[in-house]
Amino acid sequence: MTPKQIELVQASFARVAPNADVVAALFYGRLFEIAPEIRSLFKDNMSEQGRKLIGMLAAVVNGLSNLETILPAAKALAVRHVSYGVKRGHYVPVGEALIWTLETGLGADFTSDTRDAWLAAYGVLSGAMIAEAYGMATA
Repeated sequence: MTPKQIELVQASFARVAPNADVVAALFYGRLFEIAPEIRSLFKDNMSEQGRKLIGMLAAVVNGLSNLETILPAAKALAVRHVSYGVKRGHYVPVGEALIWTLETGLGADFTSDTRDAWLAAYGVLSGAMIAEAYGMATA
């Protein structure tokens, strides 16, 4: 990721983070709409799950300038997710739901450059997570 992309991701996240509960509800609503089979993987309270999501996103966004600090936790999370039933293919609708949520939350402020920056960030993170959880050949 370029420094400009990192800046765009951090600035756009700062605009949606104050509405964390709404953002999480939008994300999970969209995720379950486009990939209903994923809903069965979530047995916990969705409000708590939403807080976990926003907390993890905040950690990742804040650590983009120094990926070595955030990738170990992301990789460990990916391995845990396998035991919950997460499949490699689930990363695609998660990314789609994330981008849709940001676009919905930011409206006209979600420019093509901002979209590209988020796609780059998600690509780096999901690639590392998939490689860790399912092996390098599938990333």
